[in-house]
Amino acid sequence: MGRRILNDALRTIVNAEKRNFATTQIRPISNVMASFLSIMKHRGYIKDFRVHDPHRVGRITVELQGRVKDCRALTYRQDIKAQDIEDYRVRALPTRQWGYVVITTPNGVLDHEEAIQQNVGGQVLGYFY
Repeated sequence: MGRRILNDALRTIVNAEKRNFATTQIRPISNVMASFLSIMKHRGYIKDFRVHDPHRVGRITVELQGRVKDCRALTYRQDIKAQDIEDYRVRALPTRQWGYVVITTPNGVLDHEEAIQQNVGGQVLGYFY
């Protein structure tokens, strides 16, 4: 999946949040995008999302909660070691109180807290706060 597609989808969510919409539609979709959204849901930044017709072009309906201030995907590949995750988080996120860095690892797509617990590194997909 192109990271540009993921970035466009995340920017759609941010724009809908700024306009106080209750839901938004994202298309095209991918499995990585669904994993990113499941982390956002698990951490309480979105209410829910539904994948419609995943075997074709498909679309995702996202129910917004009004918590997302910024959400971006990195359009370049950035490898990160397990011991460097905390330093990267401090640089990428505005404060220590909120926000998550999403990393794709051999164990799947994880946020920075889960990656530190499992002591795995990988590639940074993006971040949200």
